[in-house]
Amino acid sequence: MIQQKKYFENLQDFLSSKLQSHNYLHILLLRNQICEQDILDLGSALGNCINLINLRLELYLNQVCMPNVLALGSGLANCANLVNLTLCLGFNKIGGKGVSGLCSALTNCTNIINLTLDFESNQIGVHGVSDLGITLAKFTNLTNLSLQLYKNEISAQGATALCSSLTNCVNLKNLILGLERQQRLQEVIKNNGGINHY
Repeated sequence: MIQQKKYFENLQDFLSSKLQSHNYLHILLLRNQICEQDILDLGSALGNCINLINLRLELYLNQVCMPNVLALGSGLANCANLVNLTLCLGFNKIGGKGVSGLCSALTNCTNIINLTLDFESNQIGVHGVSDLGITLAKFTNLTNLSLQLYKNEISAQGATALCSSLTNCVNLKNLILGLERQQRLQEVIKNNGGINHY
């Protein structure tokens, strides 16, 4: 069977597509293109993409908040065949609990090898990033991980907790970690070898 990558810039086009036929999917909805109900519909539709292997979902600047992202995570949890996942959720209002809840739902996707998470400017905070690290440590097959966490008031304490948890990802080969360019954070990364810091 020929696998084709599907690309959507309109939510309704995606919702009306043959959801179970998608293997490779790229959805781009930027700058307030979607409302709260749209995100709930998106999560529900993704939950029906049971044959999905590769997903890139870009929802920058959409006022996504914690309840919405948890619904999104609930849908993605049904995509058990996912191997490559990119979630670009920068400049929203997810918060620490939202990020942790989303990633907890994703742990059901046990086949994920390549994971990219862009949570820039989402009010995650120290406790949120600590919980994120604990959750990511449960991705036992994870090989490549990219985390963009700029502008989240993480501090050196949060960065330390995150890096400590990620050492439990025993199959992790490549980690790209985007944090604030502050000396204390750089020292944390330096003391946790094998991490690429940008």
